[in-house]
Amino acid sequence: MTNLPFSRRDFLKLFGAGLLGAFFAELRLDRALAMPATQGRVILSGLKLYKEPSFNAAVLRVFPRDEIVTIAAEVSGDNGPKNPYNNHWYQIEDGYVYSGWVQPTETVYQPPVFEIPSTGQLGEVTVPFSDTRLSSSLWAKKGYRIYYRTTHWVTGTVINRYEKTIWYVLYDRYLQESFYMPAHEMRLVPAEELSPLSPDVPEETKRIYVDLPTQMATAFEGDTPVLATRISSGGKGTPTPSGKFFTFHKGSTVHMSNQGNASENIYHLPGVPWVSFFTGSGDAFHGTFWHNDYGRPQSRGCVNMTPDDSKFIYRWTRPVVPPEIPYLYKPGEGTRVEVVSSS
Repeated sequence: MTNLPFSRRDFLKLFGAGLLGAFFAELRLDRALAMPATQGRVILSGLKLYKEPSFNAAVLRVFPRDEIVTIAAEVSGDNGPKNPYNNHWYQIEDGYVYSGWVQPTETVYQPPVFEIPSTGQLGEVTVPFSDTRLSSSLWAKKGYRIYYRTTHWVTGTVINRYEKTIWYVLYDRYLQESFYMPAHEMRLVPAEELSPLSPDVPEETKRIYVDLPTQMATAFEGDTPVLATRISSGGKGTPTPSGKFFTFHKGSTVHMSNQGNASENIYHLPGVPWVSFFTGSGDAFHGTFWHNDYGRPQSRGCVNMTPDDSKFIYRWTRPVVPPEIPYLYKPGEGTRVEVVSSS
């Protein structure tokens, strides 16, 4: 979150003059803000390690998907393909990889919690990835793989005394099935971490302004910007709709899929974190783990953000979702959203 020394009126003037991108670059807000990490998960199969931070440099090796690498430093280099706003590269081993296809991660093991509320509790993955199981055993058939900073609804704890392992039970509302994951790979999110932000600010003074040409989202309290971040909006064929909306339904964890609405390119994304929907057709602000290349339109219509930025939006907007439920639908309520396109 970044406080900016200019008003909403100034913001709109810059947008109208086509100067917004340059302004944010001067403030070093030319990419989404993220916490520094020492690890990275390779998102794209065939990711190339270059001798220099340039796509024209010699290729040293190729990484498979989900390989975990150590990030030594972050440097500037070539802009990403079709992304004028991301020129950040990670130094890895004796070379460099483009940051857009590496998810910054950490490995932080957690103490297990045995008392889970009867309504369930939100959990967040704290390792680069975890393979769920269909029952509470290391020998059980694998379920789906879940990733760092994704969120899931925990309904119980199971102790396998024979294997001496402890498991969380995760309930998937979309599939209506339960999966199991090692308890030490997930952090249970306390209720205070889900409390609303700026609850004393009148709701009518809050609004989110999404500028599609510069791939920026800015949250305002009156004339004061309280968050400005680079985003990835809808790509070709699935644009983010422009217009005025409200964040009238929200979920702290959502299994997103287009199955049933598409005959090809079907995707399943369990555990999408901090989802604030602003249309009835599924367009939303949410965290992203399948790319790190903010600034380039590439989503299926949603507004992709870092987990931290989407969590801010989730907590800052209405309606307020009680911590004991994973989803809330409140038509007629919500925080104002304005999406502006160049067309």
